[in-house]
Amino acid sequence: MRPAVVVPEEEPVSERTVVARIGKPHGLRGEVTVRLHTDEPERRLADGAVLETRAEPGSGVPRELTVRSTRVHRGIWLVAFAEVPDRTAAEGLRGTRLVLSADGPPVADEDDPDTFTEEDLVGLVVHDPGGARLGEVAGLEVGAAQDRLVVRLDDGREGLVPFVAALVPDVDVAGGGLVLQAPDGLFDLEG
Repeated sequence: MRPAVVVPEEEPVSERTVVARIGKPHGLRGEVTVRLHTDEPERRLADGAVLETRAEPGSGVPRELTVRSTRVHRGIWLVAFAEVPDRTAAEGLRGTRLVLSADGPPVADEDDPDTFTEEDLVGLVVHDPGGARLGEVAGLEVGAAQDRLVVRLDDGREGLVPFVAALVPDVDVAGGGLVLQAPDGLFDLEG
């Protein structure tokens, strides 16, 4: 699996790195599910960690949240914050991104050639192994098991491609493209 770090679109990569995106509330004590965007959740979401937030303007989400506790329940990470006492307050956090600031520890090894940010990947031209243009990368979905590229084909179809070396053997950010070795029918399964 290729490592990837997702960063918010509105800020430079060097300044902000997304740790997780908040999902739905869990229980009555303010816990929320989180979709992880880090390989080190135990360290990034440690008790007492203070994370900046990125949310819709006017949402009322605090600029920072302090981790009160974390636990894993049936394979899902649950996080509680000191500023969020109950389920009602937790509901208002849905969709919020938790980010590290520039002075926080780095998430990605910038010297690793197989580490990419979403900003690196979006817009790359997708070619087949023979060099024919197929489309372009429209996004990156970070998953628990593996990351997936959102690929928009030139014929208008869109699909998710597992971001693994077997399917994406070559990524050339500087050259503006990548090679997709897609099995027949990969995009026929979508929609």
